Amino acid sequence: MKIESIKAREVLDSRGNPTIEVDATVDGVLGRAIVPSGASTGSLEALELRDGDPKRYSGKGVLKAVENVNSTIASQLRGSEASNQKALDEALMNLDGTPSKSKLGANAILGVSMAVARAAAAVQKKPLYAYLATGEGNLLPVPYMNVVNGGAHADNTVDFQEFMIVPKKFPTFREAIRAGVETFHALKSILKKKGYATNVGDEGGFAPSFKTTEEVLGTLVQAIAQAGYEGRIRLALDVAANELWEDGKYMFRKSDKSIKTSDQLTSLYEALVAKYPIDSIEDGLGETDWQGWKALTSRMGSKIQLVGDDIFVTNPDIIKKGIQEKVANSVLIKLNQIGTVTETIQAVQIAQKANYGTMISHRSGETEDAFIADLAVALGTGMIKTGSASRTDRIAKYNQLLRIEEELGSRARFAGA
Repeated sequence: MKIESIKAREVLDSRGNPTIEVDATVDGVLGRAIVPSGASTGSLEALELRDGDPKRYSGKGVLKAVENVNSTIASQLRGSEASNQKALDEALMNLDGTPSKSKLGANAILGVSMAVARAAAAVQKKPLYAYLATGEGNLLPVPYMNVVNGGAHADNTVDFQEFMIVPKKFPTFREAIRAGVETFHALKSILKKKGYATNVGDEGGFAPSFKTTEEVLGTLVQAIAQAGYEGRIRLALDVAANELWEDGKYMFRKSDKSIKTSDQLTSLYEALVAKYPIDSIEDGLGETDWQGWKALTSRMGSKIQLVGDDIFVTNPDIIKKGIQEKVANSVLIKLNQIGTVTETIQAVQIAQKANYGTMISHRSGETEDAFIADLAVALGTGMIKTGSASRTDRIAKYNQLLRIEEELGSRARFAGA
């Protein structure tokens, strides 16, 4: 299978910001991929190359990344073997030659990596999840559905970035997603009765100005009960504590203006977990607060899932360090944090080998591309985080998982069953 052509263009993501789309043709078959973009990011993420021209898209254009694909990458990879994803991605990394992929741009490299994988799968007449599978490739993930947005994802008074409902105890993905959607609509009706706005944030969740974190959690518990799924749907948080971290403390700027130490914030989490059905906390502390993370993991790691996102940035080397130092017990996996399909797979395998959880994730600047739905099934992560039950850029992933479950038939397994 030979790469015949690679072409990139500038398109738009779900926030109306430019991003890069790549077409790869392999043996006459087209593979297309669009790269997402994050708002709350870790400092060690691979570099997303932006033009910086204030006259175009407020400096957020990606024409440089597009040109890097259309000139440098396309000419170097034309005629290369497409079926060896590892060799392809290594060639891309060598072509760039920098640790953060800053020369060509991680967005340029990832677009090519994804597009070629999709084209190669099509040439082999395999679904993408089967082509990328590292095991049986038949495990449907539990959806972590972000139904209330705060932090950097919404213009409201909520400091924590995401409040998620987690439909776990169901026989199939189809039933789990139905329960999640019904709870989302129950939440909407409750918010309306309380006089709150039901506009949505970047990831499709509601973004009202709740007065406290506990009011959000109490309202979610009420919505779960109203939908009839008490005990079967749990809660999860993404605090995005990087956004709160300043001068060694955590500043709650949007709500009560309080200031907390790592220890005090951990105590808050313990109190919330004791009172509400919370099973998972993501980015409970900042990426540079390693000592705080160790203490958090020691205190709460045996009770709930502690997911590292900004602290690990899907980087295999940093994940290894976290495992050695007993930081967190689960890893959030984002393709564009590391920049190639191969390195993403490596990150998952390192975490799984250490019995860490793995959760495939979208970004707040998403697209209609449903690559991560196939990836979650391919790698058997058992968890996916891809937004609420609104906005097509989020629903596209859920719809793809429904198709995959149907296609797998009796082979399909649901991680929450």
